[in-house]
Amino acid sequence: MIVGSPVLEYQSGFGNLHSSEALPGALPQGQNSPQRAPRGLYAEVLSGTAFTAPRAENLSSWLYRLRPSAMHAPFRRIANGLMRSGPFNEVEASPNRLRWDPLPIGESPIDFIDGLATLAGSGEPAAQTGVAVHLYRANRSMAERLFVDCDGELMFVPQLGQLLLFTELGKLIVAPGELAVVPRGVKFTVELLEKQARGYVCENYGAPFRLPELGPIGAQGLAQPRDFLAPVAGFEDKQTRHQVVSKFLGALWAAEYRHSPLDVVAWHGRYAPYKYDLARFMAINTVSFDHADPSIFTVLTSPSGQAGVANCDFVIFPPRWLVAEHSFRPPWFHRNVMSELMGLVHGVYDAKAEGFLPGGVSIHNCMSAHGPDVQTFERASGAELKPQKIEDTLAFMWESRFVFRPTQFAMSLPQLQKDYDTVWDGFKKLHK
Repeated sequence: MIVGSPVLEYQSGFGNLHSSEALPGALPQGQNSPQRAPRGLYAEVLSGTAFTAPRAENLSSWLYRLRPSAMHAPFRRIANGLMRSGPFNEVEASPNRLRWDPLPIGESPIDFIDGLATLAGSGEPAAQTGVAVHLYRANRSMAERLFVDCDGELMFVPQLGQLLLFTELGKLIVAPGELAVVPRGVKFTVELLEKQARGYVCENYGAPFRLPELGPIGAQGLAQPRDFLAPVAGFEDKQTRHQVVSKFLGALWAAEYRHSPLDVVAWHGRYAPYKYDLARFMAINTVSFDHADPSIFTVLTSPSGQAGVANCDFVIFPPRWLVAEHSFRPPWFHRNVMSELMGLVHGVYDAKAEGFLPGGVSIHNCMSAHGPDVQTFERASGAELKPQKIEDTLAFMWESRFVFRPTQFAMSLPQLQKDYDTVWDGFKKLHK
């Protein structure tokens, strides 16, 4: 039996205190853990930060559920499949530019867990620093099977097909053009709303993603808190066998439950899954000359502890107007102390004429020179500088202070473009 409000109802506000109940009177009033919780529920606190973290950074929620989450059999080790975790040392990292075509989904039945494949990463879960980037492919829903990541939070960026994320705190529908984040330690299942699904996942070992500071931009611009949506409580009361797959210190473990763990009837707090429609991002750009740094397109950031230097930034390149005068408008040639991993949801990225496809990935690591290809350079150098709108595109970047170290799987893929470096061949000496 599944109980709860409709899937499309959400509560807004990034990081705000939420409260939600699927049944009237399920939330206790004035006390988090009364001697007997309402409606015969069990009270349980879920802490995403240390108890003593500063108030502004403290993340926790109280859950009121049908059964304690401690009620399960022991976890047993299972195979990792193509999922990897830090330290990333399977192959030697190189300064070479890397790019992959999209991975096929295939015909064999595969759900979200079995279809996860790690492309690259940095740091390690034990040190609570760095990230891992996975690609997911699926052609079937997870049937009475759940996933929980104890190593980090998961940011979903779908590229093909809508997903229904049924989490302990409720349901989120996430489609291409949106992102969703499932916090560390929250159990969820992935249901496909279309025949196939493909996309990107960033597993963040470090500080949870948050909105970046706006500084001189002021209160308006970029992503706004009210546009982030948290789920309304919804639960299922099923006394059937479920498998919960847990990622713990880089390894996969599985435990058998004799009931559905998605049995949270009510909850309140700040530690919850959320989604965001990237079309609501208010892009900031130059209205005079030159090309601004891509940091102006930061949606969310995971701080590293050093001011302004991120463990991971999530940056998008959405539709926008270009109006700069006497300026080269695409991203210029550059080398960066930060490392960049890019993906493309749809359309064409304005810095590449061809070869970077929706569902594909590129990595430009620390101080690896990159920028527009020859065709893009020649087109932009001779373009009439009238107002121009970039449309029908959505690219994104996870940028990190740490090098993205590719996995053995990634480097052995037939989709790895062996000739990627040639996109910068053919530049002529223009100096006279």
